[in-house]
Amino acid sequence: MPTNSATPQHAELVDLILSNITDGVFTVNRRFQITFFNAAAAELTGFSVEEALGQQCRDIFRTPICDQDCPLRQAFRLGRRVKNFEIDTLTKSGKPMTISACAAPLVNWNGELIGGVETFRNVSATHPKPREIARGNAFHDIIARTPRMRQIFQTLPNIAQSDATVLLQGRSGTGKELFANAIHHLSPRAKGPLITVNCGALPETLLESELFGYVKGAFTDAKQDRVGRFQAAEGGTIFLDEIGDAPLSIQVKLLRVLETREFQSLGSDRTINVDVRVVAATNQDLNQLVATGRFREDLYYRLNVILIQIPDLRERLEDVPLLIDHFIDKLGQRTGRNIQGLTERAMAVLMAYDYPGNVRELENIVEHAYIISSGPYVRVQDLPHHLVHGQANGRRPDTVAYWGPQYEPDVTPRGFASSGEAEAIRACLHRNFWSIPRAAKELGMHRTTLWRKVKRFKIELPK
Repeated sequence: MPTNSATPQHAELVDLILSNITDGVFTVNRRFQITFFNAAAAELTGFSVEEALGQQCRDIFRTPICDQDCPLRQAFRLGRRVKNFEIDTLTKSGKPMTISACAAPLVNWNGELIGGVETFRNVSATHPKPREIARGNAFHDIIARTPRMRQIFQTLPNIAQSDATVLLQGRSGTGKELFANAIHHLSPRAKGPLITVNCGALPETLLESELFGYVKGAFTDAKQDRVGRFQAAEGGTIFLDEIGDAPLSIQVKLLRVLETREFQSLGSDRTINVDVRVVAATNQDLNQLVATGRFREDLYYRLNVILIQIPDLRERLEDVPLLIDHFIDKLGQRTGRNIQGLTERAMAVLMAYDYPGNVRELENIVEHAYIISSGPYVRVQDLPHHLVHGQANGRRPDTVAYWGPQYEPDVTPRGFASSGEAEAIRACLHRNFWSIPRAAKELGMHRTTLWRKVKRFKIELPK
């Protein structure tokens, strides 16, 4: 049984050691407020020790997995150390950084959980950009090459340079947060913070205090003043995710902020002015919510200055192979395994699926197959069972028109045919005036692979 034998000199020595090691180290309490932040952590993140202490760790690291399944939350849940967790994050100046993090729970002398400790290091230099970035198919971490997505890419820089409020509309899993990140980092506010609030994740009373803060004594547990997310976003951008789920009482206050850029904290009569840009997102039809009285019409028009409609993944299936490459690269960097891609039949199954969960669902499918696969290529049998035994949309994998460059032949599942692939290749050759190099480039495969398929399908080329 450990005993509390630490002396002030011993504690001072521990602080000295932690302050001089090259890895970033920080600790949090059970509410995820930072209680220690060493010099290396300050250097890596760009936030000074004074700026970090007392802040929520999510406001410092701003990663895609904050509030979801970050290393600290895993350590709390499992009650043990979590090692080599790779995360894409941003420095204070908005520069992307990949860190390798380890986290562990902290317990007191009575064995009670009092917080957690996380160490991290910058591994960006050892992680080359994914293949599709080199091929020019990535835009601020958004992977796409379809014309509709490219059109959005072309307008984003102009949108970002303005200070207009933006409404991102798209189903869950389409990547709305990535677009919000891109808008912020392309804008003149890029050096300021990007603060995210999920309006559907908190009850009404907590959401109000989260957005606008509170003063000491505003309610029973308000023992000190707390800055809200709007104030924390000063000089930067606030991203209001799932805005359609915001209660009507909160909508009234949001409308005032949008109109006047001022608000009052919970329990205070002092007016606070803020300089923030608002980007909102929803997976719902706000017009329909307005018609049924669940969303204020005046707030809708304030939000809908610039509308970006993000298409479902099923509307841009040409991007599926690129996204798969991207996810396999990320998993390879995290695990060290060398999975080279998918077999043709595995790709055919994924290209024939409707993806009700959009890009997020595709990422989960790829991770499942990556874990199950025992060879260099993901096979049909490695995919989730529901994909192979019950296509949701009725399309058969033999109608797929895209075949990636690194997908080797697979055992053909019963009932599958190759006629669809042959017709797709023949049509592509015809569009490209029977040029093998040009058709291979359009199909995303090596020209020798295309020659092999031309011979296999006995496609006659004009002489």
